[in-house]
Amino acid sequence: MNFPVHNGQNLDNTLKRKKSYKNEWNGPTEVVKTICQLSDMLLERFNFEPMEVSKMKVVITDFEFGDLKYEEKVLNHSDVELVYGQCKTEEEVIEFCRDADGIINQYAPISRRVIESLENCKIIARYGVGVDTIDIEAATEKGIPVGYVPDYGIDEVSDHALALIMNVLRKVTITNKSVKNGVWDYAVTKPIRRLRTLTIGLVGFGNIPRRLSQKVQALGMNVIVSDPFISEEVVKDNKATLVSLNELCEQADVISVHAPLTNSTKGMLGKDQFNLMKDGVYIVNTARGPVIDESALIDAIQTGKVSGAGLDVLDKEPISSGHPFLTLDQVTLTPHMAGYSEEAYAELRSKTALALMDVLVYSQTPKYLFNKNVSEQLSLKPFTEDSHYKNLGY
Repeated sequence: MNFPVHNGQNLDNTLKRKKSYKNEWNGPTEVVKTICQLSDMLLERFNFEPMEVSKMKVVITDFEFGDLKYEEKVLNHSDVELVYGQCKTEEEVIEFCRDADGIINQYAPISRRVIESLENCKIIARYGVGVDTIDIEAATEKGIPVGYVPDYGIDEVSDHALALIMNVLRKVTITNKSVKNGVWDYAVTKPIRRLRTLTIGLVGFGNIPRRLSQKVQALGMNVIVSDPFISEEVVKDNKATLVSLNELCEQADVISVHAPLTNSTKGMLGKDQFNLMKDGVYIVNTARGPVIDESALIDAIQTGKVSGAGLDVLDKEPISSGHPFLTLDQVTLTPHMAGYSEEAYAELRSKTALALMDVLVYSQTPKYLFNKNVSEQLSLKPFTEDSHYKNLGY
């Protein structure tokens, strides 16, 4: 068959002119060279242009890390294009993510309005255990799976909660300030209680508070738990006692908050709950700030109902310059850092990116799927391929 070329010659004549090459072949190297020359000539004569392959666009809406080395390593695939920004508003996210195939999110709002504007999105994944920046209902309605990292920072957050518990009970921050101000007197710490005489109440009993429970039990503390989604058997297996939230407030000497932020948990520790608590109770929060009614907590501290608080999270972050917490010596603050360690951040960032690889490259549901009820809408196969996790040690 003769193939037309742009100057009217046919392929047969073209190949005849190349017969002279056969006398110059001196081995495999010359063969390859000749084939390449023929290929280049044919491409030129037929005006062939390289075909552009459409890549899947992955957008990172915002991030607080100094680089994206872990994300870039995981998403280094010929079919994936990674772009990133620092979106803060709905409008910025809509503009940036409209044509995205996949989204990684930290703090930028992924609201219903944002989700309804997405044209191609097949997966949204968030850095962390909580997904409160994402409208889960809207994502599910649109058939978009939401990935998260439920096993992120279990050791780190439980360690940090324990550090805050020990700090408020042993009054380390208060005495440090006192000594540096020239007062060498343990009386400023009174009263301090023996740890093994105390009961700690854990609000929520997921992976992190379960690990914390083990740690405080090693110190001799009695553990009670309030969590409507956990069975009494699970709590007993962890050598703790399941109680209602009101019972926890009445019985605990220390309350450590670990509930996720949802419509039902927002403000769940408010004025009524503080009124039930023992005088001199201690509060620790490493979950989400709005789970505690901040105004009610401030009132409880100022009236002496709460002797001390260790807070890694606040209602609004970062803290404003005139916030009452800044003038209350009974309050120890850390900047939402409980989940941080170098190892934890590497795992968090890698697993978040792996969720996008699950969907976009391996066409399977994410290993860690938050909105499980979206599965019936998906054409993805169940999660089975895990080599990309194992290659990273996860």
